[in-house]
Amino acid sequence: MICSDIQKDLATACVMEVTKVIKNDIGDKNFSILIDEARDCSIKEQMAVILRFLDDHGVLQERFLAIKHITDCTSAGIKEALVDVLEYHGLSISRLRGQGYDGASNMRGEFNGLQKLVRDEAPYAFYVHCFAHQLQLVVVTVAQCSPAIADFFNYIPLIVTQVCSSCKRKDALLAKHQDELLDLMENGKISAGTGLHQESNITRPGDTRWGSHLKTLLRIFTMWNAVVDVLGIVVANAREHTCQGGARGLLKNMECFEFVLIMFFLINLLSNTNQLSQDLQRKNQNIVEAMRLILDVK
Repeated sequence: MICSDIQKDLATACVMEVTKVIKNDIGDKNFSILIDEARDCSIKEQMAVILRFLDDHGVLQERFLAIKHITDCTSAGIKEALVDVLEYHGLSISRLRGQGYDGASNMRGEFNGLQKLVRDEAPYAFYVHCFAHQLQLVVVTVAQCSPAIADFFNYIPLIVTQVCSSCKRKDALLAKHQDELLDLMENGKISAGTGLHQESNITRPGDTRWGSHLKTLLRIFTMWNAVVDVLGIVVANAREHTCQGGARGLLKNMECFEFVLIMFFLINLLSNTNQLSQDLQRKNQNIVEAMRLILDVK
C-alpha cells in the first residue's frame, strides 16, 4: 500500500469508477462546461473541466470531470485540449449548450477567443462570464483606485503575520481574547450559549477571493484588543530590531482614526459584496434577490 505504483493504480481505478458514474448520469443529455486554470505546486499550466447538467429529476448538477495539462495557452491550443477531454470521455461537442470561463482575452475573445472557436462547432454553446468573477474584478479595481484603501490592505497581511507568526504569539492572542470574552460574560455584556464564541484565529486574506478579506477584517475587529496587546508584547520583548520596529509601526497605524474608519467602512461594504457573491454562486439562483443585491452594492 505504500508502493507508489500501487497508489497510482488505486487512484486510476477510482478515477475510472467516478467518471463512469458521471457519464451514466449525463447519458445523452445536453450539458455545459466550466473551465478554469488549475496550476499545481509543480507550476504546470493545467485546465480544470467541470460539467453542468440537469439530472433525471431536473436538478442542476455540477461534476468535476478532468484536469488536462496544456502547453499551448492560446485559444486554439485550449480548444484542442478541451475537444480531446470530451472525446476521451465519449462526449460530443455538439451537445454543448453553455460555456463559462473567466474574462481573459484568449477565453472570451469575440473573434478568436475559445468561446468563439467552440461556437463555430456548437452554435448553441452560449458563453457566460461568471458574474461572481466580474464582481470580484470590480471590487479589486475599485480598491486599487483608492490610495488609502490600497495602503490599508497592505497593512492587513503584515498585522496577521506579526500576531500569528509563531505559536507563542498565537497562544497569547487566543489567551487574551478568551480573557476578554470571560470578562464581558461576567459583566453581562454578551451572552453565553452552545456554539457561541468559538475559538478562532486570524488568517491572511487571499489575493483572489475578497470574501477572505471580509473574514480577516471581522476577525481583527472581534479580537481588536487582543491584537493590540500582542503587538505591544512584540514591541516590548522582540529581540530583533526590525521586528520590533515593524510591530511599533503597525500598532501606530491601528490606533489612528483613518485606519479604524476604513476598517468599519470596508466591513460594511464587503458584507454587501460578499452576500451578492454568495448569491451569484448558488446552484438555484433567485434572480429577483440577486438584482436587489446588485442595486444595494451599486
